[in-house]
Amino acid sequence: MESKSEAKRAHCLLIPFPAQGHVNPMLQLMKRLEHEGVRITLAITHFFGKKFHKVPTSTTLEYISDGYDSGGYDEAESFGVYMEHFRQVGTETLYELIEKLDRSGNSVDCIVYDSHLFWVLEVTKRFRIVGASFLTQNLAADSLYYHVKKGMLHIPLLDQSVLLPGLPPLAQKDVPSFLYDYESYPDILHCSLDQFSNIEEADWVLCNSFYELEQEVAEWFRKTLPKLRTIGPTVPSMFLDKRLKDDEDYGCALFKSEECVKWLDERRKGSVCYVSFGSYANLSEEQMVEIACGLRDSDCYFLWVVRATERIKLPKDFVHNSEKGLIVTWCPQLQVLAHEAVGCFVTHSGWNSTLEALSLGVPMVAIPQWADQTTNAKYIMDVLKIGLRALSDEKGIVKGEELKHCIKEIMESEKGKEMTRNALNWKSLAARAVEEGGSSQKNITEFVNSLSTFGAA
Repeated sequence: MESKSEAKRAHCLLIPFPAQGHVNPMLQLMKRLEHEGVRITLAITHFFGKKFHKVPTSTTLEYISDGYDSGGYDEAESFGVYMEHFRQVGTETLYELIEKLDRSGNSVDCIVYDSHLFWVLEVTKRFRIVGASFLTQNLAADSLYYHVKKGMLHIPLLDQSVLLPGLPPLAQKDVPSFLYDYESYPDILHCSLDQFSNIEEADWVLCNSFYELEQEVAEWFRKTLPKLRTIGPTVPSMFLDKRLKDDEDYGCALFKSEECVKWLDERRKGSVCYVSFGSYANLSEEQMVEIACGLRDSDCYFLWVVRATERIKLPKDFVHNSEKGLIVTWCPQLQVLAHEAVGCFVTHSGWNSTLEALSLGVPMVAIPQWADQTTNAKYIMDVLKIGLRALSDEKGIVKGEELKHCIKEIMESEKGKEMTRNALNWKSLAARAVEEGGSSQKNITEFVNSLSTFGAA
């Protein structure tokens, strides 16, 4: 039973999608809400909870089920089957969790849920509590999915320029891959579109971006969804505004750290190219070989994160013969990007990685693989002007010579210096957004204040 003073505080239940790239932004939003005085309960699936090496010690942790408690979505026959099963079993176990919290005197005032779990809103309506959808991608990709879902844009988007309010003109290669190659991943396409199936009914729509970064599309969305607010970037505070003194990492990890910061300490400022394609990217052997060749021929120091399961794709003896390189299976990406030795980031341009690099002022070479990464790459190069998009051949492979050119352009040319200056400017704007009085902080405060009547009830 909560104390009387505790019971006066608004209580939010946060439900992330069970994947690292979705959990991390939710955890950062959680910390911002806690800093504003909101009580938080985090609800994750049983299987994902077992995978944590580290869990935030201050967090009240509860569980719901996706119906695959032993193996998660890898246990399902398809992603579509997983999502449907999650909806059915998740709804039932979420009902049980809310009722359990009610009985304990810890009733829920609001549920903040990952937008891919759109069905959670139906549960909030059933219990008459506030429902806040959390969009973990940027507003540009969200706008494209929204227009398709609402029938204002028709797929497949082939050989045409896409012109939408608040967005730059987009070629086929710039839109999320599901919107032109939709037959390859139909289940994931449906999941991406379903985020917007009932979003107009949400009491709040929170987005992992910041107003200054996507001002024009944010203005358009606010006319369409008046309760939409940008609350990002969801990067630990000590890398941004430094208002949350103990917020130095995301607070959970699926992988154990591998030491590489000492190696960076021995390199001069701006001399290292950091390479990482995220936790889930599955590059072909041909692409891995080309990246290895490009790094070798660039003659730069490089730190390359290659998962243990991917190492077999590297050229023979490359790991041992790379005198200027360090290859690791995992590293603390925020610490690496914040290190003064890092002058360039070769990335798959996932939104979390893009936000991290932008927030730490590091220019990028974008090698997008799928999903919204193609749209992020467009913004990195042509809108934000903080990097280059490496060109691929007819098979979709970025050749070593192209990668070498991009790395040297960023790290050695006058144009590269301009990209670095732009990146540092965005770093300043990102920090300002979450500072006291910043655009994102104002939005978080507005959201929290709206819950005060529920917490006082």
